[in-house]
Amino acid sequence: MPEFLTDEIDFAAYLKETDAKTKVKPAADFVQDAKDRLRANANTKRTYLPWPKCNGAFDFKRGEVTVWAGQNGHGKTDVTTQVALSLVGQDEKVCIASFEMKPVTTVGRMVRMFAMTNPLSPEYQGASGLDALDALYDDFGGWSTGRLWLYDQTGTAYPDTVLGMVKYCAKELGITHVFIDSLMKCIKNEDDYNGQKSFVDELCAIAKDCDIHIHLVHHLKKPAKEADKPDKHDAKGSGSITDQIDNLFMVWRNKPKEEDMKARGDMSNMRTEPDCYLFCRKQRNQNGIEDGEPTISLWRHRDAGNFVAEAGGRAQFFGNYPHVESM
Repeated sequence: MPEFLTDEIDFAAYLKETDAKTKVKPAADFVQDAKDRLRANANTKRTYLPWPKCNGAFDFKRGEVTVWAGQNGHGKTDVTTQVALSLVGQDEKVCIASFEMKPVTTVGRMVRMFAMTNPLSPEYQGASGLDALDALYDDFGGWSTGRLWLYDQTGTAYPDTVLGMVKYCAKELGITHVFIDSLMKCIKNEDDYNGQKSFVDELCAIAKDCDIHIHLVHHLKKPAKEADKPDKHDAKGSGSITDQIDNLFMVWRNKPKEEDMKARGDMSNMRTEPDCYLFCRKQRNQNGIEDGEPTISLWRHRDAGNFVAEAGGRAQFFGNYPHVESM
């Protein structure tokens, strides 16, 4: 007589056991895949921070999310604006979605950095100066066409709208880097941890699915003392934010130096210190030859309004990479 299968058999347990067996494989089975990845990485264009001294420590990879965190007034927007300009100068397509600053203000900051000069300087205040500024703005417009977009929306943004915007940028415009400023404008309540976790999780999924890099600006808690350097645990909101993302940079403005310079001028013992530090507090997929979580010292170029890699360094020229104007 034939044997019959009854419900007394635990089919689910057998299915799980079989599934596990099919997924446990010898390491040698993955060797060719690993070799192929090495060759693919060697042939993949690498995209860097604006300062070549960092190239051995960090590069932007497709399919990742980077958070730029800092206290109010510590230069997050200046740094991310400079990074965006640098990416355009590296032939990447970039979109900036700032919900804290109008597009016309963003363009003004970018032109100042691009032109390497302060439009408020005395030489630009007369009629001829304004004509010169017009030419600089036109140069920027021509250079950025087809490579730089701004999302025209300020104030509170709805998470689903922002996520849809990112997908549109990737699929319809071929954009490779999207900047979102900031998480606080997308998830209004600081204690909405589930909302923050869900939004960041969706960003991570979109970055991978669309093969783009997403930059998210985030705020830090107010420290006990403004001189205190930040740590990744100082980020506002859910701790899952830093757990989910690939890279974390913390922007810290050297306020103690500024105060000492005001009080003591050239007699200040801190005058040679950097004006700003970038602390890389996480890099999930580091493949450089240097420390994967570098501390980057920067000095502000007063006219250009951006940061240079050494004291007294020349303003960066974003027309090419490295950002040095050809003679």
